[in-house]
Amino acid sequence: VSPWDIALCATGTAVAGENALVLAVLFYTPSLRAPMFLLIGSLALADLLAGLGLVANFAVRYLLRPPSEAAELGAAGLLLAAFSASVCSLLAITVDRYLSLYNALTYHSERTLGFTCAMVLLMWLLCLGVGLLPLLGWNCLRDQSACSILRPVTKDNAAVLAVTFLLLFALMMQLYLQICKIAFRHAQQIAVQHQFIATAQATSTRKGLSPLSLILGTFALCWIPFAIYSLVADSSYPVVYTYSLALPATCNSLINPIIYAFRNPDIQKSLWLACCGCVPSTFSSRPRTSSDV
Repeated sequence: VSPWDIALCATGTAVAGENALVLAVLFYTPSLRAPMFLLIGSLALADLLAGLGLVANFAVRYLLRPPSEAAELGAAGLLLAAFSASVCSLLAITVDRYLSLYNALTYHSERTLGFTCAMVLLMWLLCLGVGLLPLLGWNCLRDQSACSILRPVTKDNAAVLAVTFLLLFALMMQLYLQICKIAFRHAQQIAVQHQFIATAQATSTRKGLSPLSLILGTFALCWIPFAIYSLVADSSYPVVYTYSLALPATCNSLINPIIYAFRNPDIQKSLWLACCGCVPSTFSSRPRTSSDV
């Protein structure tokens, strides 16, 4: 058994458990029903499935005897669908934050829960379609020379996925730059009108943008090296390179709940209530605003 595969399986188990906790908190807390939390739930579900996909891939490779092509393709499809949904959920969160600042006055009336549910459902249907591609013939099981580092995905299809990922990340970064511009412009406008609260407003704006910058920065560090390697490498490259880049990429799903969901005051409060039935006296009761991430 490869130690790299053991590490991926262990990471997948931790990812699944951590994101299951996020989903449980969101499901059993009636107050967490805003569109923002639906997007957090979508991200947690995608990462949960990614963790289960890593465990399933390990089981198919080492525990299933005799080996089954259908099981291998199914495990690969689950990983493709889950990580696609994770990327799309992060993009949706970025778009949501942009709209909350760009249309700050009308955001809460226009961004209804029903509309967000419909968009999330459409996104998941698209990602599930991506996950079905290996089962529909996008695989190299019949021609090993056509395999990419993402076996059983072919080199051409891996290149398409890598380019699509890089384009989506470029869009996320562009939206994030616009968010920064809008947020600081709002802070400057308030500073002109109310000089005495300028410092507090600027601090609030920086706090609102900090978690999103952590999400995107971590996402870039974890995924971009692997995406670029998938674009230029093939199955003839040493497998240790693939593992050394794939492991940090999967760890992004482990980090997401820590720097995103668990930093949210509403989720923190629900966790305290679930764990010990109380909320610490030092817990901040600051109301959530549209700029909070």
